[in-house]
Amino acid sequence: MPHLVGERIILREYRKEDLDSMRFWANDPVITSQLSDVFLYPHTRNSTEAYLNGILEGKSDQKGFVIANKETEAYIGQIDLFYIDWKNRSTEMGMVIGNPELQNKGYGTEAVLLLQKFVFQQLNLNRIQLEVYDYNANAIKCYLKCGFKEEGRLRQRHFANGRYSDVIMMGILRDDYEAIFSAVR
Repeated sequence: MPHLVGERIILREYRKEDLDSMRFWANDPVITSQLSDVFLYPHTRNSTEAYLNGILEGKSDQKGFVIANKETEAYIGQIDLFYIDWKNRSTEMGMVIGNPELQNKGYGTEAVLLLQKFVFQQLNLNRIQLEVYDYNANAIKCYLKCGFKEEGRLRQRHFANGRYSDVIMMGILRDDYEAIFSAVR
């Protein structure tokens, strides 16, 4: 699979040398508080390495890309597809920008737009969905900017830091994407 090339980033394959960058954020409580409860407990180097090896060896159902600097191909984060449903033409997306210094600089938005183009134009899927916590305002802003719509809310579904939060279900259809971005292409 060729790289997906944007203005400042590329979406590229995972590599062995990404392990240290993944380890940097996997146990960072500020970053993981925005992600799924998979990160509720500390992740050992061995568990992160096993996860990465599963992707590299094709043993994972997850498909995705490393978000990397276009010039250096250095790891910025990752954007992945989970549960690709070929019959119903849908998938679930997850993303992380793994370095706090690189967050809120538009890399996530650029990555989502590149992934959407790939999902709708190359994979011929019809729907991308995701879940985001209601307190993750930056991610919600990014997803709305990329054409996702709130489709539902699981009230007080997530407990963290002594309080319950809503899980927001968001999605974008191919028709939504084409209506919004057809002028951009």
